[in-house]
Formats: sequence, C-alpha cells, structure tokens
Amino acid sequence: MSGEKKKRIIKTIKVDLEKCMGCRTCELVCAAFHSTPKYGTINPARSRIRVFRDTLNNVFLPVRAGAYARAECDGRQTYIINGKEYGECNFCNASCPSREWFKEPDSGLPLKCDMCEDDPDLKQPVCVEWCLVDALTYEEREEEVEEVEKLDELEVGLEALVDKYGLDNIVDTVTRMSISENE
Repeated sequence: MSGEKKKRIIKTIKVDLEKCMGCRTCELVCAAFHSTPKYGTINPARSRIRVFRDTLNNVFLPVRAGAYARAECDGRQTYIINGKEYGECNFCNASCPSREWFKEPDSGLPLKCDMCEDDPDLKQPVCVEWCLVDALTYEEREEEVEEVEKLDELEVGLEALVDKYGLDNIVDTVTRMSISENE
C-alpha cells in the first residue's frame, strides 16, 4: 500500500505571532487534557505545546510537539529577531536527544501533538479553544498524500527506548519483568 496516493484531511494549527502574549494557557490546558485522569492534574512538562519566551523583547512563539528525531540534527543556525540572537533549537518541534522538550517527564518517552483527538471528536484542539487572544487557529484541508504505515504510541515509545538503551537491554528487562510477575 506504500506509494499509493489518497486524499486525506490535513489538520493544522496556525500561529499568529503578532497576537501571542505568552500567557501559556495553551500549555496548561494541553497538559490537563492529556493527564490521567483527563483534567486530573496540570504538569506543563507533559504538554504537547510549549511557548518559547523572550519576555525582554516581547517575543512569544507557541511550538507544538512534532515527530521524534532519533539523533541531534546538524542545524545549528542562529536567527536574529529584533536584534537578539536565537538558536535554531528554540523553534524546533522535534523531541530529540539534545533537549528535554516534548518528552514525558517520568519515562523520557517522546510526546507528539495529537490534535486532541478524542471520543467524541472535539471541534478543535483544546489549545485553540482556550487561546485567549486567538493567536492559535485550527484549520483542516484536503490533500493528496502518499499512504505510509503509521506507528502507534507504543511502537514510537519502544523505538525511543531501544535508541537510548539498546535492544538487548530492553529485551532483558522485559524478560526479567515477566519472570518476576509470574512468580
């Protein structure tokens, strides 16, 4: 099925930097929505959106968690905004080995924005719904895309653990855990 083109709905969240005031409401509601039980706790480290903040220059940039990157990138560009230098990592949405953004704080597993897909479906992600100044807007568009097999959360998490600890250590640990559970 790989290589076949199909029409699919692409969901996006657009950011208007002129409107964002850095309140971080998006971070808080995202963290609450993804807590267990839902809305049970608010730990911003579990949020799938983070606001990059430069309060002195009044620059605020909401960044959503993207795909997991197995290794650090080579991009070490520097951007100058209003006379201040920013590293490329400040604007990156990947969970990668070089920083702690977009990693589950307890397990270290990567987080990725899921657009708050829920049952029943929400009209829009909670960060967009709760944005006080409409800096975030939700859009859907139809696009022709190549179908690729999508990994589920468990597979993404296991890949991250294998990358970090090695397959042999993971297999040994799971074996040890299953033996102790059966005793």
